[in-house]
Amino acid sequence: MRNIIIQCENWLRDEVKSAGASGIILGLSGGIDSSVLAALGREALGRSGVLGVIMPCHSNNQDEDDARLLAQAVDVNFLRVDLSGTFDALCGATGEELSPLVKSNMKARLRMVTLYALGQKNNLLVCGTSNRSEYETGYFTKYGDSGSDLMPLVSFLKRDIREMAKILRVPEKIITKAPSAGLYAGQTDESDMGFTYEVLDEYLATGKIDDPEAQKRIDVMRRRSEHKRKPIPTFKHN
Repeated sequence: MRNIIIQCENWLRDEVKSAGASGIILGLSGGIDSSVLAALGREALGRSGVLGVIMPCHSNNQDEDDARLLAQAVDVNFLRVDLSGTFDALCGATGEELSPLVKSNMKARLRMVTLYALGQKNNLLVCGTSNRSEYETGYFTKYGDSGSDLMPLVSFLKRDIREMAKILRVPEKIITKAPSAGLYAGQTDESDMGFTYEVLDEYLATGKIDDPEAQKRIDVMRRRSEHKRKPIPTFKHN
């Protein structure tokens, strides 16, 4: 895995250089994926080449504490942008009663807009933190956390991310915490999906699992989310 990490760091360095950018910018959620990406960026680009952004939006305070812990542990620059007021104003401006899912997606898209604004100001490429397990099942927000210039982790299963985290000296507290998008109190990835990452990773890696219900659910998620992974359909006239 260490050799693959080095390859990823080299790729990240080459992408930044070819774009004429000064580095990368990413959201720091306090979770393992953004932590691994921040650590990768730090090794590839140095401290000045990485900017992490903590973006609370009626979020769990523990997530921000963990994000700060990570920034200190791997020594990356970060700043904080509280989106709670912006989110409330936008929800109110629609004049509609919005469902929890719609509101969750709005939070992810507000964070994307924030990263691009700060990225443009500082000549930084926006990096998405989605891994393969999330990407193949569509467990991400279209034009939200998938809205990025680079996606360095999209070929790695969640179990790979955990292995990388240990090598990159991500704090154990972050490695072992329940994966969550932090979109509402008590939310976890696995409760949303209805199966564990262990089951999902095994199916994606081998094409086989012993749980037919989980397999059916994964297949449905992959099929329904296919539009998220395809280019935008365009009409071409004769």
